Amino acid sequence: MLAPIWHGMNDLSSPLAPADQTSTPQTLRKPDWIRVKAPVSKEYGKTRDLMRGLGLNTVCEEAACPNIGECWTKKHATVMILGDVCTRACAFCNVKTGMPRRVDPLEPAHVAEAAAKLGLEHIVITSVDRDDLPDGGASQFVKVINELRKNTPGTTIEILTPDFRNKMQRAVEAIVEAGPDVYNHNLETVPRLYPTIRPGARYFASLRLLEEVKRHNPMIFTKSGVMLGLGEERLEVHQVMDDMRCAQIDFLTMGQYLRPTPKHAEVKEFVTPKAFAAYGAIARAKGFLQVAASPLTRSSYHAGEDFAEMRTAREAQLAKKALVDAK
Repeated sequence: MLAPIWHGMNDLSSPLAPADQTSTPQTLRKPDWIRVKAPVSKEYGKTRDLMRGLGLNTVCEEAACPNIGECWTKKHATVMILGDVCTRACAFCNVKTGMPRRVDPLEPAHVAEAAAKLGLEHIVITSVDRDDLPDGGASQFVKVINELRKNTPGTTIEILTPDFRNKMQRAVEAIVEAGPDVYNHNLETVPRLYPTIRPGARYFASLRLLEEVKRHNPMIFTKSGVMLGLGEERLEVHQVMDDMRCAQIDFLTMGQYLRPTPKHAEVKEFVTPKAFAAYGAIARAKGFLQVAASPLTRSSYHAGEDFAEMRTAREAQLAKKALVDAK
């Protein structure tokens, strides 16, 4: 059963409560810890040209990710399938909203080709919301996973799906059957902020989706993330962590929300690296196998390295359990 939500005041007396959250109007300059260099490397250009040559979209570009220069220089790109137009209009997201085009039948093969040419050991596949499709786009995820397994069998696969509103159970069953290594779905923020930040989604529906993944296959790693700086309170963030653990989520990512344009939700505060480190310590104490918490953390940032660490942590956990059971 999922833990109840409690909207409380910040527990300033707690020694574990993250401190040093800087309340900062959007008009002020970003703090130094959130600044990144502009992408200029040759490798960046090659990754960009490959994606465009294959007609693939990336969330790196569409969501204006601040880490694009670093990731593309390393030939790591997060492919965004099912087009570049979303049927939702979340207040934090820079992806276009409108009526999407038809699904590209060549897209799965092109994703596999990109993975092979980039030599990816780990790939992250995400998508726009496609509420217009009967299955929400789940079948395209399945086709992409199948193509990757066929053409790049050594590549581990991480998917970051939408919530498949009103189509969740069949969608999850089909994708889990295809066998991704990591199933990610982001909660994005605390439930109190959903009506303004994520109005087309439901907090508990997102939790249930990740619970369903574990119910169908407990060995698939599950992952979810939240953005900080939208006006959430500390104890609300702690409660989200508890809810995630009740849903058996293995991996938590936490990063700073950055406003894509003046039309999007404003940044209420810039959370300091010290505060992120404190949140990360709390999350680890709550039992997550893997935690990534920093201002520049994003869902797919260092995803391959984090997956390897998480897999090692599970192996150690299972080995320890086997020793205990043998006694």
